[in-house]
Amino acid sequence: MKPSLTNENVKQRVKWCLRAIDQNSGCFSDMYNVIHLDEKWFYMTKGTQRYYLLPGELGPYRSCKSKRFITKVMFLCAVARPRFNANKECIFDGKIGMFPFVRWVPAKRRSRNRPAGTLELKLVTSVTKECYRNMLIRQVIPAIMQKWPTDHQGPIYLQQDNARPHIKVNDREWMEAVQLSNKQLRLIFQPPNSPYMNVLDLGFFRAIQSLKDQTCPRNTKELVKNVKVAFREFCPIKGNRVFLSLQLVLMEVMRVKGSNNYLQKHVGKEALERQNILPVTFSPPPTLVQECVAYVEAMQQGV
Repeated sequence: MKPSLTNENVKQRVKWCLRAIDQNSGCFSDMYNVIHLDEKWFYMTKGTQRYYLLPGELGPYRSCKSKRFITKVMFLCAVARPRFNANKECIFDGKIGMFPFVRWVPAKRRSRNRPAGTLELKLVTSVTKECYRNMLIRQVIPAIMQKWPTDHQGPIYLQQDNARPHIKVNDREWMEAVQLSNKQLRLIFQPPNSPYMNVLDLGFFRAIQSLKDQTCPRNTKELVKNVKVAFREFCPIKGNRVFLSLQLVLMEVMRVKGSNNYLQKHVGKEALERQNILPVTFSPPPTLVQECVAYVEAMQQGV
């Protein structure tokens, strides 16, 4: 089920696609200067799980008080497009970080398992604007400063969706932290009701979830660890393909004039890689670009 779109949503989606096109080359921008941000819940286990068993073998015993209250942790994920040198060697994997919304709290009472004062991992069950701001300032910015390629020139855009906890682009505390970082970091909002214009919802999260589901965490600490391991193990080559898939999504959105009623286009990126002809960017037809420009102008004039 896809989100319903207003006329304003449709217009914003088309304008977003047009802004993603490089005016000099006519191709989509390489997206090397964009970091995609988004949150996701990761669960301790799924309500239903498939196992392959030998004849007569009993399935693993799984129990919980209620399927409605399976332990879960929310993560903020930040990824950029991986970069490769002329020899196809990865020089930047694009993985800025996978940051859990948790806090360490000293135990108030002693027990058989630990003395009083031992730090325990507690979940942040409700992510507020303050929580999100603190995560950006204390976790995301330092990670960017540590991992971002030193040869990069120009601004770095942090793309986020329109969830309520997300801060404004001119948030005072955010701007102060950016000035201290000596990086040209700029927050931008993707079009409303457009999850697949973010590479995380488009493909990254499904891949990380699949890797995480190969593990069996027994507690919250193991769940956090397994998700981070899955994030580290995700292949940068596949990450690059997701960014190219995003460009194909933008092209299809342009074809349907901002609607979300389209089929995902497949071009065989893996086969193109084997032939060493996978492009860095795709190019929308010039006639399609002209049609979209005329469409936006007509909508703004109320035609």
